[in-house]
Amino acid sequence: MKIEIAPSILSADFSRLGEEIAAVERAGADLIHIDVMDGHFVPNITIGPPVVASIRPITKLPLDCHLMIENPEKYIEAFAKSGANWISVHIEACDLSKLLPAIKKLGCKAGAVINPPTPIEKIYPYVELADFILIMTVNPGFGGQGYIESCTQKISDLSRFISNKGLKIPIEVDGGIKPDNVRKPVAAGASIIVAGSAIFGTKDYIAAIKSLK
Repeated sequence: MKIEIAPSILSADFSRLGEEIAAVERAGADLIHIDVMDGHFVPNITIGPPVVASIRPITKLPLDCHLMIENPEKYIEAFAKSGANWISVHIEACDLSKLLPAIKKLGCKAGAVINPPTPIEKIYPYVELADFILIMTVNPGFGGQGYIESCTQKISDLSRFISNKGLKIPIEVDGGIKPDNVRKPVAAGASIIVAGSAIFGTKDYIAAIKSLK
């Protein structure tokens, strides 16, 4: 199974954002993960479509926009027009049966996201509508949190469900993942690893990404 690494720019130096993104691309990143927070769905505020639009010309990598916001249906078009390639939305924030097809119609890959407290079974009815499933392994809102061990079982359960359905839908994981614990989600079935401080908090991005892979 190929492991893809998606550096989260939430942990990047925003005064040098273009340089940071170029550096992780050279270092072997597969995606650029963009955490979008509105201060309502999660207790933090980050960035919006204008920043995504400014990033788009400086990298050839897919832009993976994770919308941790209320009423995401109001914003998916703006993110798609700004250059997002992947857009993921939370089961806790919207009707996935409507929004996942709407994201696809915009020409983007559609992801369904689930938070740690939400039972994994809640996502099962929507798996076949999604291009990927993102399991949060921390409670969303801030970077630098520790990996929640109980989420490993959720990854395993979802992986088994996908396999039993005969589907090939990748599982992305986000939160607290570092070289010393990345084997846990990967062994459970995850193939896309979001990492923030584990990459941007180091001096050698090439070594950091290689270590995660």
